[in-house]
Amino acid sequence: MTADTANAKTVANLTQNPHSMRTEEREKVLEVAIGKEVRAFRRQKGLTVAELAQITGLSIGMLSKIENGNISPSLTTLQTLANALSVPLTSFFRRFEERREAVHTKSGEGVELEREGTRANHQYNLLGHIGANASGVIVEPYLITLNAESDVFPTFQHGGIETIYMLEGKVDYRHGEGVYPLAPGDTLFFDADAPHGPEKLVELPARYLSIISYPQNA
Repeated sequence: MTADTANAKTVANLTQNPHSMRTEEREKVLEVAIGKEVRAFRRQKGLTVAELAQITGLSIGMLSKIENGNISPSLTTLQTLANALSVPLTSFFRRFEERREAVHTKSGEGVELEREGTRANHQYNLLGHIGANASGVIVEPYLITLNAESDVFPTFQHGGIETIYMLEGKVDYRHGEGVYPLAPGDTLFFDADAPHGPEKLVELPARYLSIISYPQNA
């Protein structure tokens, strides 16, 4: 493959809109949201899946697939479930609609928190918080500041996936057995279960965004 061919391929890939949600992805999110609502209402009524199947005439297998978000139920099926559970049909879409939220944090207004690294003089500012959406994922974005009083702390461990984006300064950041030199504009994406954190403070002050995402029940 020539350099021109490689560049052309890269340009072609970049023409895709990274902000668009494919139809099948949007449908999957909706299916999961509906399934969670059906399960929640069934449990509120104190019904087992078998009992709801008997009331509605739907099979146990079908109900299990609906509650697990594995299929897209028809409106007729949803109406049958709504009648059996004594809830409005629209209540099944509540979780899907309510999770379309945005959090706007003005400059300097992030909430300063104490986390494990606070004792090493790492300053944490929570920039916003979005609870579990239809996919069951929680996201926490932090602005982390290191200064001359900060100490190294390469042994953080917590659940989820973390993304670091370097804004200012330079640090050597450890993840597991690897050490990565981070400068402004660099990104590090990793499994946060492994020990990680700044191992060497190369140029201070240093600031970076840390975005942590994890399942609701983690």
